[in-house]
Amino acid sequence: MAGNAGEIVHADGRVELADASALASSPLWNEDLAPVPLARRNWTTYNFAALWISMAHCIPTYMLASGLMNSGMDWRQALFTILLGNVIVLAPILLNSHPGTKYGIPFPVFARAAYGTGGSNLPALMRALVACGWFGIQAWIGGEALHTFFAAVIPGWPALLGTGFSGHSTTEWLSFLLFWGLNVFVIFRGMDLLRRVENWAAPYVLVVTLVLLVWAVREAKGLGPLLAQPGKFRTFAEFFPVFVPSLTAMIGFWATLSLNMPDFTRYGRSQRDQVVGQVVALPTTMFAFAAMGVLITSASAIIFGEAIWDPVKLVGKFTNPAVVAVAMFSVVVATLAVNIAANVVSPANDFANALPRLISFKTGGLITGLVGIAMQPWRLLADPKGYIFDWLLWYSGGLGSVAGVLIADYWILRKRTLDLKSLYERDGAYSGWNRAAVVATFGGCFLALGGRWLHALRPFYDYAWFVGFLAAGGLYWLLMRVRPLEAPEGAAR
Repeated sequence: MAGNAGEIVHADGRVELADASALASSPLWNEDLAPVPLARRNWTTYNFAALWISMAHCIPTYMLASGLMNSGMDWRQALFTILLGNVIVLAPILLNSHPGTKYGIPFPVFARAAYGTGGSNLPALMRALVACGWFGIQAWIGGEALHTFFAAVIPGWPALLGTGFSGHSTTEWLSFLLFWGLNVFVIFRGMDLLRRVENWAAPYVLVVTLVLLVWAVREAKGLGPLLAQPGKFRTFAEFFPVFVPSLTAMIGFWATLSLNMPDFTRYGRSQRDQVVGQVVALPTTMFAFAAMGVLITSASAIIFGEAIWDPVKLVGKFTNPAVVAVAMFSVVVATLAVNIAANVVSPANDFANALPRLISFKTGGLITGLVGIAMQPWRLLADPKGYIFDWLLWYSGGLGSVAGVLIADYWILRKRTLDLKSLYERDGAYSGWNRAAVVATFGGCFLALGGRWLHALRPFYDYAWFVGFLAAGGLYWLLMRVRPLEAPEGAAR
């Protein structure tokens, strides 16, 4: 099939470069950002399903319903909000997944088409900073799991090295750093190790959680009081003001992946494989794992006299070291799998995109880990309501704005056709900065997030992701209609 100069277009629509070596000297090229050759695009439906199952099987998912129920929802309303949010976010995830499979390119290279080769650093670094925060959160959770494990097998572990600081013992900090180091080790081993970890971690974590659920229900001789606990809202008018920001926050949970799925789908064997794998796995797993969290926590109220939402603390109630070891190993595996896949792959590529000649994927991953510590994840996790209504809601508006620009550019304006070679050329079709994309992004961010500080925009803040997505996408389309795609490219367009 015919394509742009220097491209090979295959019968299934996937594109690769005819001679990648011709771009090896480009300052916009390195091996980690290069398009994946067709021979290496070997991820199947199962690989994509396993990726989402392992990413969804994490403690933040398990605890999502707790924040919603603390805000006044009953368990049915909380699970419905989680399910609906994940069905909605699946749409931008699939739309942005397409160019990854078609062209074999990662997210920051895909962003060059809309933002320009220089401007692509704006969405890439916005996404990277959010991922650094998530990396820190997951690393802290994994460290808590290691700390609980060590406490079960080493007498006096919590106070072994002193009282520590900031409300956490020295051994807690040590456990955090040990888990952080395990993440860095996997980063330096590369994507093939990640694929193997995801493949076996997904079913393993699911089985262990089901075993914990069966045990909890049997010990409690029922499902416990949380399922009988009514919500605070008696009318739809009372429920809706809480439902809207909660739904936006649920979309925000995976707003990060809605941008950078090309980082994974670039390895896809076909469009069908990546679509089916994601559609089957994402919403169903998020709903099921959050529901398990509700059921186990409800049963814990009978078994231990209090509702324990944190599974690490729940397992810490056990006295059998073997049980604690198996359970904590499961938490470590689950947290490691989601942290590398969701919070390292993208920012590592994003930082590499900023300085392709100086920053490799491994170096970018190390930067992610260091920034994740600097963002103090223990503070982000201190308040469940703050975690949902500040952290998730706040960044969803910014990432929604980027998603609006990318989707409008690729699906509406360019009609799914990119010049692959030009994405890596300093003076190619996408050179410089696309001012329309930058203006649209900042416009969407202002409308979506301005309500955090400006009373007049406060209603928009509750709909942050939706407002950012629609406003930025619409504004970008209007601006690009004034300046057509065929216009000459300059240093700033």
